[in-house]
Amino acid sequence: MSVRFPVTITLILANLAAFAFELTRTGSSLLVGSAGIAGLMNAGALVPVLVFREHQYWRLVSGGFLHGSVMHLLVNMYSLFALGAFVELLMGSRRTAVIYGFSLVGSALAIVVWGSSFGVTVGASGAIFGLFGALFAMGLKLGARGMRLVQDNLPVLLLNLVMTFAVPGISRLGHVGGLVIGFVLTYAIFNPPATPHASA
Repeated sequence: MSVRFPVTITLILANLAAFAFELTRTGSSLLVGSAGIAGLMNAGALVPVLVFREHQYWRLVSGGFLHGSVMHLLVNMYSLFALGAFVELLMGSRRTAVIYGFSLVGSALAIVVWGSSFGVTVGASGAIFGLFGALFAMGLKLGARGMRLVQDNLPVLLLNLVMTFAVPGISRLGHVGGLVIGFVLTYAIFNPPATPHASA
């Protein structure tokens, strides 16, 4: 039996597997959100200074699959399923994977280039914000047909952006970087289906 949203489901499973791997590096403290920075770094967290000085470029990807607690993981996986399934339905699996991958790396690069060199960042939210960007790009390219999509999701995006800038500990650069990459890339590659003409 085929999976309806193979990319979205695969990404969720990859995040769950990464969390299980984290537990082997950080111990049970991760379950309550009190994992030490050393443990997160050891698991593969994004640390700009290590990317620059030690050339550990794999952290640009691995950090986007790690999480700081069970709650952090569950919130992101719910968002990933809700947004990912919708984007995959409209964009197809291959392009959804491309958008997610570029948004993940783009959000990480934003942190590395403009953030604190010694900061430690984990979480899939940068890539998930890329899916938000994709959603709005599709809405705009659909024209009048897509404005309802934009209007329905604008309050959710604004709420997430407010939380991004209001709540301490959230990566603003990662969220905004992912959002911009997801929007620009989707706007470039998404071709709306033609509206069928009514026959006389």
